[in-house]
Amino acid sequence: MSVITIPRSLRERLGDDASDDFAALINDIDLNARKDAIAIAEERFERRLVEEAGKLRLELRIETGKINERISEVNERITLETGKINERISEVNERITEESGKLRIEIEKSSKENIKWMFLFWIGQLAATFAIIKFLLVK
Repeated sequence: MSVITIPRSLRERLGDDASDDFAALINDIDLNARKDAIAIAEERFERRLVEEAGKLRLELRIETGKINERISEVNERITLETGKINERISEVNERITEESGKLRIEIEKSSKENIKWMFLFWIGQLAATFAIIKFLLVK
């Protein structure tokens, strides 16, 4: 705040009381002008701030929309790839089922074949054992 000094010639004509009142009037006018200037600057700033915030919101909505579209595309792709993977898993499961069935059949055949040869071996062992016992008893 600036200090207002009233020149001596004006002070002599107006007097001390009138000079002080005049200085106070000028100070009030200066103070009011400053308050008005600050209020105008605040209004302009607020208006500008609201405009920029609106622009940012619009840009944010646009970018959010783009991101949501991209997410949808990625979700569709994931769904497609998941379907392909599930299909492949089903194919592999079917193949495993077929192969395990074939393996069971081969194991059964192998078991039957082993049992057949075991009986032949036992019969041979029994014949050999009887032959040895007969040979030992005949003497």
